[in-house]
Amino acid sequence: MVGVTLQELLESGLYFGHPSKQFDARMKPFIFGKRQGIYIIDLEKTRVCLEKACEFLKEMAREGKVIMFVGTKRQARELVRTTAETLDLPYMSNRWLGGTMTNYQTLRVRIERLNTLEAKDTSGALDKLSKWDATMARRERDRLMKNLSGLRKLNRLPDILLVVDVRKEENAILEARKLGLKIVGVVDTNSNPELVDYPIPANDDGIKGLRILFAEFATAIKSGQEERGRLQKAAEEKEKKAAREAAAAAQKPPVPEAAPAVEPVAAAAPVAKPAAKPAVPAAPAAEPAEAEAGSDESPAAGKKAVTKPKPRPRIRSKVRRSAPATAARKPAARSAGAARLEKKTTAGVEKKSKKEE
Repeated sequence: MVGVTLQELLESGLYFGHPSKQFDARMKPFIFGKRQGIYIIDLEKTRVCLEKACEFLKEMAREGKVIMFVGTKRQARELVRTTAETLDLPYMSNRWLGGTMTNYQTLRVRIERLNTLEAKDTSGALDKLSKWDATMARRERDRLMKNLSGLRKLNRLPDILLVVDVRKEENAILEARKLGLKIVGVVDTNSNPELVDYPIPANDDGIKGLRILFAEFATAIKSGQEERGRLQKAAEEKEKKAAREAAAAAQKPPVPEAAPAVEPVAAAAPVAKPAAKPAVPAAPAAEPAEAEAGSDESPAAGKKAVTKPKPRPRIRSKVRRSAPATAARKPAARSAGAARLEKKTTAGVEKKSKKEE
């Protein structure tokens, strides 16, 4: 919302247009009427367009876009320079140099040359040169300063072009349109409003009216810049806070993790043993006499008698005798044979001795 009123716009003379012979038919939607051969601009539409343009400039400033002021006509030079320097933005107020944006690399070379000459002049290096060389260097510095002083802060191509007189700055507008830049411009009744994205129908020749417009531009851009600064400051504080928390967390000793809770295991229920089978009482052993008597009894009586099951035959496994056991028996066998031989020999000797006697 702009702060200027319709009365202020009326008093500043922004409604004055150009004579009918200089009229551009494309400005007809913004014309209120015609008085004594001069077209009158509709200030209500001027205020609406100004509000829309200021909202756009504020949004671009909040996003950090580069806004470049262009106003080379005599009435706007000083106003453009002071406003741009206050907002710390680039500007062009003396003469538009062809290729300022379409040949930006060459422009940067000339700006670097200007900075070099100024540094030499400040350090006194130019005084060490010959009088002719020093004079030529200073002339070059002054010429570059006159044409490029407002572009020294232009570190990259601008994003938005703010033009005072659309008809006079046609070359700048064509370069900006070629690069796809957004354009905000003050258009008079002799200008083509279709060349700019945000036209502001107003008298571009009156200094008083231009001051009101530039005051609104400066307010909108300044508001966007301040809001951007607050957002950046909040983001920096948030990052610092996160860094402090991370550092504090790193200094704390690690907390041992608690062991997972083990659920108590229910005691297993005792397994019931199978019930033992009742022992069958063994039948008493029958005496031989009774057994014989029982054999003479009838078959019925024999059936009643309980007979023992036959024992299973015992199967003797053939166990191979180990060598040590066999070896242990051999000395015993030899000793028995030797004893028999000795006995026979002794008996023979005794028998022979008896015969001799």
